[in-house]
Amino acid sequence: MAFIVGENCIKCKFTDCVEVCPVDCFYEGPNFLVIHPDECIDCALCEPECPAEAIFEEDDVPANQKHFIELNAELAEIWPNITEMKDHAPDAEEWNGVPDKFKLLEK
Repeated sequence: MAFIVGENCIKCKFTDCVEVCPVDCFYEGPNFLVIHPDECIDCALCEPECPAEAIFEEDDVPANQKHFIELNAELAEIWPNITEMKDHAPDAEEWNGVPDKFKLLEK
């Protein structure tokens, strides 16, 4: 069972989670992070580090975000790996908690 990055990460893209991942299973897109499900070891270290509370255990992904399970797997295959924390966007806090951001996802 892998952990999944959900919708609230879009346009926030805090990278605190990346810093604690022991297996470097995060991948970075223009305005979103994903977790590679085949690399995730389910250690749960990333979940409490996410300021946007956008990381879920696969079984706990909200019903309206189940499509993010497949999306994480798909995008992890094409986006570059990220292994170090970066500064977040200046407006990340403004986007934190904004609903219905899926349409803003940049692939």
